[in-house]
Amino acid sequence: MQFNQSTLIPTIIGIFLLLFSLRILLRRTMIEAVFRAVLGLVLMAASAIFLLGSLDLFSYRQLLQEESVATLRFEKLKTQTYRVILVDNTGHQYRYHLKGDQWQLDARLIRWHPIFASAGFSPLYRLDRLSGRYSNLRQEMNDERTAHKLEFSPYGIDTWVWIKRLPWLWEWVDAQYGTATFLPMADGAIYEVKLGVAGLVARPVNDLGKGAVEGWQ
Repeated sequence: MQFNQSTLIPTIIGIFLLLFSLRILLRRTMIEAVFRAVLGLVLMAASAIFLLGSLDLFSYRQLLQEESVATLRFEKLKTQTYRVILVDNTGHQYRYHLKGDQWQLDARLIRWHPIFASAGFSPLYRLDRLSGRYSNLRQEMNDERTAHKLEFSPYGIDTWVWIKRLPWLWEWVDAQYGTATFLPMADGAIYEVKLGVAGLVARPVNDLGKGAVEGWQ
């Protein structure tokens, strides 16, 4: 779990609402008992949403500058079927199977208004999906396609989705997809994926990967 300024505001709001709701619920005033109980429960629910949203932001990583977010190595198992070994920038290794001829990596991005950015709120990102694609259009439409969800919101509140759904937040925070361009899968090819302010960029880093890209282009 990674603490940063970006989680500070929802955490503070959530704690404040929780304490305020408890204060209301614990006061014993018979005349306003029902009103206080309802208001207290509503505020407690709101505090839970803010706190769970803050915890969800902990699953994102800070983007301080352009940095390498993943390395992918491909092993051909059979025609148009590959094992992908993905290593993220924390050193964790994951294995997936992809069908097709090309691959793509998606990430979720959260960017802040310049006012927050100047106060130290760094952009956040989370790897989202790894997918395969066929070069042949008929295969793409009819054959089995593969896509793997890479990371999830662990506490039931998906902050990125809520930002997308609430237009009044868009002036202050922006939730976007970053997507690397489709690149060819080839036996032994290794690619590095970097993330910067412009989004994801994937490049081959060994001769097999470079040869696959040159032959594909």
